[in-house]
Amino acid sequence: MLPPIPPGWRSLLKEETRKPYYRALDAFLERELAGGQMILPARKDIFNALAATSYDQVRVLLVGQDPYPTPGHAHGLCFSVQPTVRPVPFSLRNVYRELHDDIGCRIPNNGYLEPWARQGVLMLNTVLTVRARQANSHQGRGWERFTDRIIELVAAKQTRVVFVLWGRQAQKKRTLITQPHHTVIATAHPSPLSVRKFYGCRCFSQINRDLADAGVAPINWQISDI
Repeated sequence: MLPPIPPGWRSLLKEETRKPYYRALDAFLERELAGGQMILPARKDIFNALAATSYDQVRVLLVGQDPYPTPGHAHGLCFSVQPTVRPVPFSLRNVYRELHDDIGCRIPNNGYLEPWARQGVLMLNTVLTVRARQANSHQGRGWERFTDRIIELVAAKQTRVVFVLWGRQAQKKRTLITQPHHTVIATAHPSPLSVRKFYGCRCFSQINRDLADAGVAPINWQISDI
C-alpha cells in the first residue's frame, strides 16, 4: 500500500523501510483498505512532505500531528489543505492571524501551504495517515518511529535548521534535536483550545532571524490567493 520513498530521501530511509515495524505498518494499512476503510491522504500524497522538500533543501522543520480526517482536505503537508478547501481550518486561520500580526502577511483565501514546502520548510506530521473521519486512528502503528527517524536525520545536518514545535505533542520531539547549531522554537498549538497562548509568539520573524544569523535565506511566508 505504501508508495515509494521520494528520491530526495530514498537512500537515507532505505534501511528504515526494511525494518519489521515498517513492514507491519504497511500490512496494517493493507488490512484497513481490505476492510473498507478510507485512508487519508490519498496514497500518492502520503509522502508528499518528503516529495515537496528534499533532504538537502530542509532549513525549517515544522512538526504536526496527524492528517486532517475530513475527506478532501489532507494532502500530506502538516496544517495544509488542498487548494479548493473552504473555509480554511480553524488552526490554520489562527496561524494566518499570527503571520499578519508578526510580519504583516495578508491573510489569503486558501490553506494550501505548498509554497512554504518548496522553499525548504519540511511540513511533517508525526503520523502520516488516518482513517477518514476518525482523528488519531493510526497513532501507535509505527508512523511515530518512522517520522522520529526523519527528525533525527534532519538534526544530523551540518547547516542550521530551525525546528518549530507547536503544542505538547510536538515538543516531545525536542529530545531528538541535540546538535547545538540548530534552533528550536516551541510554543502553544494554534488550535482554538490553546490559541490564546499561541498568539504573540512571533514565530515567523524569529525563524527568519535564526536563518539569517546562520547565513541562510529567509522564508517568504506570504501565501497567494487562489
